[in-house]
Amino acid sequence: MTKIRRDLRKYKYIFWDFDGVIKDSLEAKSDAFVFLFRKYGEEITEKIKFHHQENGGISRFEKIPIYLSWSGIPVTEKTIEIFSKDFSKLTIESVIASNWVPGIIDYLESSSNMQKFFLVTATPQKDIEEIVKRSGIGHFFKSIYGSPFTKYSAIKEEIIKRGMKLSEVLVVGDSLIDLLAAKKNKVSFILRNTSYNHDLQASFDGVRTEDFK
Repeated sequence: MTKIRRDLRKYKYIFWDFDGVIKDSLEAKSDAFVFLFRKYGEEITEKIKFHHQENGGISRFEKIPIYLSWSGIPVTEKTIEIFSKDFSKLTIESVIASNWVPGIIDYLESSSNMQKFFLVTATPQKDIEEIVKRSGIGHFFKSIYGSPFTKYSAIKEEIIKRGMKLSEVLVVGDSLIDLLAAKKNKVSFILRNTSYNHDLQASFDGVRTEDFK
């Protein structure tokens, strides 16, 4: 058994992020933001792309108002709704088509009878439920949480509801938001290294992995 699998097996309960942890779908979402704002110029799209990549784990409902403002578009409920719907249309198919993070499906299949898994993501609830269903992985998870739930509150709710011992709980993520959700709930964290989180890799001194093989 590999070291990362031994580290994962130490815990009874695992909360998984989705983009960048289960699916290599970070590029798909970055490309979608660039496409949505392409007509506002390369300077704007590069700024948006950088912000998105540096702020993984933050909901699109927080990002889109910022990007609208940068693009000179009125920030209203209507414009946020329009851009959010267009973003969903672009990303659902591309996320489903994205590659699995190496080793993740084998780990979920081989361990879900021994551990309890939960999905926590900034993707809207409706979208993540569709993605999970069409990807055929829903049966691995006891609960699935998307926006408007925060990762911190989703993890806290399950800990309380199921009477989990904090020493038996692990969060696996790839963003500062994931790490903070784990720290605030006083549970362990494993970082999945990606090409989008170099700053976090530089400051994080805990367990990390490239994949789950």
